[in-house]
Amino acid sequence: MEISSKKLACVIARILDDNKGLDIVILNVANISVLSDYFVIVSANSAPQVKGLTNNVKERVKEFFNRIPSSVENDLKNRWNLLDFGDVVVHVMHYEQRDMYKIEKFWNHALKVERVEWEKESLDFAQYKD
Repeated sequence: MEISSKKLACVIARILDDNKGLDIVILNVANISVLSDYFVIVSANSAPQVKGLTNNVKERVKEFFNRIPSSVENDLKNRWNLLDFGDVVVHVMHYEQRDMYKIEKFWNHALKVERVEWEKESLDFAQYKD
């Protein structure tokens, strides 16, 4: 299934939200970075939750779109994991690391995809529908 980078970012945000990820932010970095089109950033309350969210995104994106990340980076303590899908990079961070590194501030000139927009864009992939 062919999917736009924006749709992929929105579906990933939905997957994270369905699995209790916190403070989900999607940044459109296409015009300011050659790294990717979108960053999806999420917080977790514990190292096991960081690992669980990371694994769940990998599994669901493979299931939905038959895509696997080109690279996966995780620290040994599961405080900050990164999934690189090329056009979308996912940062799953323990809330303390997110507060310390403040990557949203570093990318503050990126356009933010508002929650109401990504929820609408990803509704077909919701685990729990109203």
